[in-house]
Amino acid sequence: MRQELREAFNSELDKAIELYNKNEFDTSFTHLERAHILGQTYVIPHTQSHWWMLKLGWKKSDVREVVGQITRIVASLLFSKIWVPTGNTGGANVNPLKPMPVPEDLQRILNEK
Repeated sequence: MRQELREAFNSELDKAIELYNKNEFDTSFTHLERAHILGQTYVIPHTQSHWWMLKLGWKKSDVREVVGQITRIVASLLFSKIWVPTGNTGGANVNPLKPMPVPEDLQRILNEK
């Protein structure tokens, strides 16, 4: 993972964790979705984003999110280097195989070489 992409991913993940620790779960989840978009083609960052989504689902007692994230963690370990649906936000509220639009600010980071 190149430096700028790593920094952007870490920034989103750090914000998500900070908000998680403040029990600001909805905003935390938004940052996890952004981290997921940035890291989904790399096994460890991809899995990290799903791990934190799982933790957040557990904290909220959201059974759908917990079950969805367990399956997505397995998939992230197996498929991150093979194929991922570009722009997919990674939550259990979306089809895990559906490509989605990438926010412009994240697309700029993803496009830079």
